Amino acid sequence: MKVIRAKSAGFCWGVERAIDTARQYADHGKRVVYTDGPLIHNSQMMEKLEGEGIREVGDYESQAALKLDMSTDRDRNAVIVVRAHGISPERRAYLKSLGLEFRDGTCPDVGIIAGKIKLFARKGYHTVIFGDPKHPEVMGLMGYTEGRGFVVKSEKDIDALPENIGEKVCMVSQTTMFTFDFKSLGAHLKRRFPNAEVVDTICGATKERQSDIPNLKSEGAEAVVVIGGRHSANTVKLAKLVEMEGMPCYHVETAAELDFAHMKTHYKVVGVTAGASTPGFLIDEVCDRLRAL
Repeated sequence: MKVIRAKSAGFCWGVERAIDTARQYADHGKRVVYTDGPLIHNSQMMEKLEGEGIREVGDYESQAALKLDMSTDRDRNAVIVVRAHGISPERRAYLKSLGLEFRDGTCPDVGIIAGKIKLFARKGYHTVIFGDPKHPEVMGLMGYTEGRGFVVKSEKDIDALPENIGEKVCMVSQTTMFTFDFKSLGAHLKRRFPNAEVVDTICGATKERQSDIPNLKSEGAEAVVVIGGRHSANTVKLAKLVEMEGMPCYHVETAAELDFAHMKTHYKVVGVTAGASTPGFLIDEVCDRLRAL
């Protein structure tokens, strides 16, 4: 079987940076590293990291208090690493108050968005964030709005924004959203608030992954396997894009979920892509097994 592997498949640089930061301080298991919630949205990679002394504490939303035993050398000497999705200023202050060595693994692209929101908020702006209100990246970014933030996912949400938010309105996006949706909603916001500042903050890695889907189709892919966690926002959107292109989509976390007998009898050319949190070893396994058919 011919396999076309998307050039963008696998870790983005922000995820790779967060993992490298955690690994550096774990030093091959010599020191415990705690991450506030999952460092990245891939359970297989998190299991691998746990074997290296990198352990997830807290909760998915980075809101729960961390249960540490400071009477032990392990916890007193531990390092706390902020995950790639970032956290709110309040959460940052809490983590630093624990007395552990603190390291920031926030994706620089997310940090740039936080900085933009902070600057606008200081000028009295209300911030509209296009994204999932329950996603940790969005929850962290909301902390920079100085209480004047709104999360939207549709034109209906924009129509529901209060009229009294005034002329000072800015709009940004969660890094992993669809670019065409952001443009459409940005235009809709400006129709309602003509002076709104709309800043495209969808990251380059996301845009590259999204553009790779029609490229796979043009190169002859009859179906596409999308590899990545089911809680990974960018992976879920890749799967949706495949379906929008009219191709059969197989969203899996590992090769074990694929029906290779079915693939063999139905396709001669298959495209493979993966989310920004999907490690290379999972992509390699899927590609190798498909090529062997």
